[in-house]
Amino acid sequence: MASPATTQTVRPLDALGFGTSGPPQITDLVTAHLRLLGARSDGLADDDRPGRVTLRGGGFEPGRATTGWASHGSGLVDEATVQAATGMMAVHGRRDGAPRGLAADYAATATAVLTVQGLLAGLVGQARGVEPTHVTVGADRAGLLAVSQYLAAAGADEGEAAELAPGGPPFTSAEGVLFELETLDPGAWAAFWGALEAPADAIRAGWRPFQFRYATACAPFPRALHAVTRSHPLPRIRRAALASGAEVCVLRTLAERALEADGAAPWSLRPLADGLLAGSPRRPAGPTARRPLAGLTVLEAGRRIQAPLAAHLLGLLGAEVIRIEPPGGDPLRGMPPACSGTSARWLALNRGKKAVEIDIKSESDRRRLREMAAEADVFLHNWAPGKAAELGLDAEDLAPANPSLVYAYTSGWADRLRDAPMGTDFMVQARTGVGEAVRPEGEPPAPSLMTLLDVLGGLHGGEAVLAGLLLRERTGRGVRVDSSLLGAADTLTGPALRRAARGESPRRPAGFRRPLPTADGWIAPADESAVAAAAYDLRDLSTTDALARLGAHGLTATAVTTDLADLHHDPRFAGSIGRDAHGAPAVPDPWSYA
Repeated sequence: MASPATTQTVRPLDALGFGTSGPPQITDLVTAHLRLLGARSDGLADDDRPGRVTLRGGGFEPGRATTGWASHGSGLVDEATVQAATGMMAVHGRRDGAPRGLAADYAATATAVLTVQGLLAGLVGQARGVEPTHVTVGADRAGLLAVSQYLAAAGADEGEAAELAPGGPPFTSAEGVLFELETLDPGAWAAFWGALEAPADAIRAGWRPFQFRYATACAPFPRALHAVTRSHPLPRIRRAALASGAEVCVLRTLAERALEADGAAPWSLRPLADGLLAGSPRRPAGPTARRPLAGLTVLEAGRRIQAPLAAHLLGLLGAEVIRIEPPGGDPLRGMPPACSGTSARWLALNRGKKAVEIDIKSESDRRRLREMAAEADVFLHNWAPGKAAELGLDAEDLAPANPSLVYAYTSGWADRLRDAPMGTDFMVQARTGVGEAVRPEGEPPAPSLMTLLDVLGGLHGGEAVLAGLLLRERTGRGVRVDSSLLGAADTLTGPALRRAARGESPRRPAGFRRPLPTADGWIAPADESAVAAAAYDLRDLSTTDALARLGAHGLTATAVTTDLADLHHDPRFAGSIGRDAHGAPAVPDPWSYA
């Protein structure tokens, strides 16, 4: 059992050692994050079988994890097969009208972060009296978590509010410069296009698919809008954005991002108070607790995906999560499609949470929120930069009444870039070279319309909170933790940025992770089988026969999930996907504890 406080601890894993074995796409990132959190590498895991991670020392019983491509025998053996089976290729490919693999190792990245989360949660649980456990994390479950909102929508009671058809940004200027456009305001949208003399009917028809592209992963707006931007030079496009209140961001290359990258960790932790006051909410879990965060309270004032997903993960680990919603409730509860009258997408991130309506514009309600924070363990939000300080709800405002609070802010940029545009998923993708990283050589860069960074940013947010909770348990001091979409982008593109820094091509070769068509669908070869598999013409074979032909030649492949609703009956995920009390599809927890 860990000692209740280690006053010399500066980072959560100081004085702990670790060992790893397993797929390097996963364990290399696990190693990097454990080192950033203070642990030192001291050899192999206790169990030298593939996919093992062990944390030991610091007064804790060893923390053990198993991590790999699949949590059960599903035939998923690498990044490509996991992307194909979980529906990631289908969602990412909606913009293009056919499944496409992400050239970046997204499933492996998410799995690594979830593995570190599982280990951190286990140590937090130990410090609070929960028996040590062994955590298992599979990339198959990480992939299902990444598409959980799209899966929920596919199983809803009604259809999508916007058309699922090919199309979307980025746009191209007259000089051939690719850029992203962002605004959350229909008035700014109309003013931007009006300044560029776009047809009025195209402006009206384009807003809805643009507005819903976060939810649908495609944006089939009129081609006339693309034609309009191609007729104007970039300076005029910038002036139209400035005058309208919209924002544009030119797509940066990975080489450009590598030159400016500061090497910062994807999150930061800063102690808030000098000591633990009597009567604070820091408390043990209790002798019957099964989940490591049982008995802890998280206040979440989150919007969209990033902060709500981080809080959702903390809830899955046993915390009580209380959402702070505006008067009348979160408007996204009504976002179509619905299950039993509630947005299926909203349920994917918020099921099981309690809700309290708070008007943050009201001083009396802000006072009420401060009182709630005084009794909480975590306060988590993703408000606009400076908003918390303006409201008197920043870390320094809440710490005096609760010096053991873990105050968590999930932002777009973490104040790391001076010229940063609006901190939304697609703008951060554009600014950081993700548009190149997810597409192989020979294809124009294009940020994915799957919300890659919102999801990975939410995973980073949960990881940062768990690190803060562990640091609190070891020092008795409250902690401020900051994470960002920028940090998520740098994590995802890390291998490509390192290639660029070495003077190598940062992008994957032409044709990388392209599914192969069959007579009735698509198959995705494993990465190591892809070159050989591409030599076969499988278009006249059924998917079943195509897989058999490749298998007869020693090549590994799997069927590509093209309709996420089919995942309920997919034998590769037998029994994994259920339905919640509203009837909405629910993916399994990303970790299994034993």
